[in-house]
Amino acid sequence: MAIRTIREIGDPVLNKVAKEVTEITPRIRDLIDDMVETMYEANGVGLAAPQVGILKRIVVIDVTGEDLLVLINPRIVETSGEQTGNEGCLSVPGKTGIVTRPNYVKVVAQNEDMETIELEGTELLARAFCHEIEHLDGHLYVEKVEGDLMNTADLEDDEDEE
Repeated sequence: MAIRTIREIGDPVLNKVAKEVTEITPRIRDLIDDMVETMYEANGVGLAAPQVGILKRIVVIDVTGEDLLVLINPRIVETSGEQTGNEGCLSVPGKTGIVTRPNYVKVVAQNEDMETIELEGTELLARAFCHEIEHLDGHLYVEKVEGDLMNTADLEDDEDEE
């Protein structure tokens, strides 16, 4: 396993559509392992393959630190409700913004054995599903930000004052 370089906003790979995974090869397994290690090292809750420069439809998500999800070829099949909150991205370091997303999301994907799985999530997991799957289609959360992006340092200063 290896820590991969996370591509940052402005890198053209982040604006390209990722290709479907048709089989699990040793290289795909290595990529998944590297993505997991990279996400944890960066203290993220999700990472999509394009964020490490690979145009494959793979995301890894762990919103609790104890429940790793690996989704291959994920697609959102159902959403409901609404939540508005602060969102950040490993590819947009030091910035956050207010984004409205569904509060409930159902996703169909394949697991690491290419078996079809169906997952449901609310709140942060729903937000992570949407955020990471958008990466696979060449989109960043900054396209959805309501108002201006904020510096994360400014948010930490606000928390210190409370």
